[in-house]
Amino acid sequence: MKFLLKLFLVTGILGVAGFYAYHPAAEYIRKQNLPQFRSEKVVKGTISSVVNATGTIKPVQSVAVGSFVSGPIDKLFVDFNDEVKAGQVLAEIDPRIYDAAVARDKASLATRVAEVTRVKARLQNAVNDEKRALGLSGDNKDFISQTELDQYKFARLALDAELLVAEANILQAEATLKNSEANQQYTKIRSPVDGVVIDRKIDPGQTLAAQFQTPELFVIAPDLRKEMHLFASVDEADIGLIREAKETGQSVKFTVDAYPGQLFEGVVQQIRLSSTTTQNVVTYPVVVSAKNEDLRLLPGMTAEISFQIKEKTDVIKIPNAALRYYPLKEHVRKEDQGILDGTKSASTSVETDDQPAAAAAKSQRDSLKRHVWVKDGDLLRAIEVVMGLSDYQFTELVSGDVPVGTELVTGLKVK
Repeated sequence: MKFLLKLFLVTGILGVAGFYAYHPAAEYIRKQNLPQFRSEKVVKGTISSVVNATGTIKPVQSVAVGSFVSGPIDKLFVDFNDEVKAGQVLAEIDPRIYDAAVARDKASLATRVAEVTRVKARLQNAVNDEKRALGLSGDNKDFISQTELDQYKFARLALDAELLVAEANILQAEATLKNSEANQQYTKIRSPVDGVVIDRKIDPGQTLAAQFQTPELFVIAPDLRKEMHLFASVDEADIGLIREAKETGQSVKFTVDAYPGQLFEGVVQQIRLSSTTTQNVVTYPVVVSAKNEDLRLLPGMTAEISFQIKEKTDVIKIPNAALRYYPLKEHVRKEDQGILDGTKSASTSVETDDQPAAAAAKSQRDSLKRHVWVKDGDLLRAIEVVMGLSDYQFTELVSGDVPVGTELVTGLKVK
């Protein structure tokens, strides 16, 4: 009897304890099964709209220095990365055959000059003979015949013509000498501009053959320490934005792998009209000008470029992750579940007149509308927002009941 009484008491106590413990335990289990959301705060600050692209750094100008004459390279005076001045001798071709050609043509010119002197002497003798014959004929026509007079006359005329030919031969010899002297000067390869040697394509002893085409010996980049150009291929959809940035004088920021973490700056100099189509994608070359006083930007470097389109300060910024988040229907309060299937809006829009312009404006406004989600008890509540300027991380809040510091849901936590 006592045993049954004790059993009854213990059972009663356990029953009462279980009764009172059931609700807290059930509530604990329910809370443990609730979804856990990730969130980010709405902040205030500066936002910039950018267009990103990849480009190649090139000199503003590359001057290829070639050779007009042929022959073996006798001397080489510069190397890669040397700074040169306009007119400086870079290399010299073996000049012996050109020196010989100059000496030959000088001798030929001297021969032509001597020939002119000889012809002038003969001409003067012919002139004197003709004058004496005319004098004798004037004293007495029987002293000399008309045939002899004609011989003296035409002998003098022939020597006049021979003198003209000899003088023309001098001009020809002078021209030939100038050509040989020019070729002699061309054996010294000179820099046409001030700049830096960025490429050297010859070695001492190498033989050049310039008969068929001008061989390229050096590539010189002028003003390498002053300015460099970045060539970027920009998608046709972004060219309008790039043009706007150029017109408003927006800066262009870029980085190179050689200096990680260091930001360089430039400006849009030119949007070229020569489009390129690759797999139905149309791009346009955009040229960016950047200063290079310390010569850190080198030809051929790859740059990651950000074209700044617009910038606004002191604006409310919504995390882009919150705009991309799309919750499950069971996680949303009943009043907002219609937003997920498109049967309801979070707020009532003002109707506009049924005019094309008004309809277009309304369509544009609607395209900027989005919904963000905040916790409302155990579920989520939708807030309609109108977006503005956007960058890779945040979007400007134009309108919407989202004060600074609001925690917006960006996803589910992984348990």
